[in-house]
Amino acid sequence: MQDLTVIFDLDGTLVDTAPDLIAAANHALADIGMDPVPGHVLAPAIALGARFMILDGLKHTGRQLPDAEVDRLLGLFLDYYLANIANESRPFPGALQVLETLRAQGVRLGVCTNKRAHLSKALIAALQLDGLLDAVIGRDAATKSKPHPEHLTETIRLAGGDVSRAIMVGDTAVDIATARAAGVPVIGVTFGYSDRPIAELMPDVVISHYDQLLPAIASLAERFEAA
Repeated sequence: MQDLTVIFDLDGTLVDTAPDLIAAANHALADIGMDPVPGHVLAPAIALGARFMILDGLKHTGRQLPDAEVDRLLGLFLDYYLANIANESRPFPGALQVLETLRAQGVRLGVCTNKRAHLSKALIAALQLDGLLDAVIGRDAATKSKPHPEHLTETIRLAGGDVSRAIMVGDTAVDIATARAAGVPVIGVTFGYSDRPIAELMPDVVISHYDQLLPAIASLAERFEAA
């Protein structure tokens, strides 16, 4: 699988970050006297970023705040999250082994995420995944963030790859839309944070465990050889 590039979403795809992100959101919302918002309410907003998590938390209780107050809560969220970024967050089962195998096979690897760049890199470093990745581009380091295709194509190029020989792995409609817009085949995972069954979003392949990723990548890579 030489000359192949595989780009992963981060939250809900490569790493189960929901516990720490939900804790950060509820920490911020507690500052205005709100009770904790259930995780299943906040998780679908993870793909869109911290601000959307706060807005969804407010919406859940019917509250609205001025933009300046939302910005203040976002600051509380980000400070708390950075200080507690890997308390409970862990790579999904089998993810580390797959990254190591792909790396050993010469596959270029990257992360394309709507998480802020410094938080993405802090999390990846805390989990000791940084040595396995050729590129990490967070939303604020991209020219345009997902679902715009340039976020993905920039990540592929930074990883040293070619868009025509790249595959994306993601867990939400944002990832599927990004890959489709970039003309890149996409693998959807069932264990992420999508508010809809991932199969309904019609990725090229659906997997339910990282044990299935290598065969999925191999099957898509065959398309490149046939083209």
